[in-house]
Amino acid sequence: MKKLFSTIALISLFGLIATAQVNPHAIGLRFGGGSSYGGEISYQQGMGDANRLELDLGFGGNADHNRMYLAGIYHWDWNITAGLNWFVGPGASVGFYHYGDNDGYINVALGGQIGLEYDFNTLAVPILLSLDARPMWDFLGDNSGLGWGAALGIRYTF
Repeated sequence: MKKLFSTIALISLFGLIATAQVNPHAIGLRFGGGSSYGGEISYQQGMGDANRLELDLGFGGNADHNRMYLAGIYHWDWNITAGLNWFVGPGASVGFYHYGDNDGYINVALGGQIGLEYDFNTLAVPILLSLDARPMWDFLGDNSGLGWGAALGIRYTF
């Protein structure tokens, strides 16, 4: 327990010292994998130098199901080295799912997101490339429980 507390305190201190420079706006796509295909139209709104709000409209599915959802995540960003940042934050989503011949249902989830990104603006290119994981706990719907997905994001910054 003492090691966990020390680690959290060290990360918090590092976060105060090395905050990332968040872009005012970024728009693009997130591509996810796993047991089904999917993608998201993603928008990020800067909220200061080291914070932002991400809104994603996602679509996906496989032979057994399809889905459409809206996710909102609040990010804290920290700089690792020039252009390379890591981020973490809480979020929520609401989605519409349909499985096989069954009626569709609404799903509500709470969770978060953690990832790495490279901001090519340091090289005078308005592109943000990210790799992240998004664990979410589904509270409402037929598939309640913990689920997560990893994604590759590419966004144009302005």
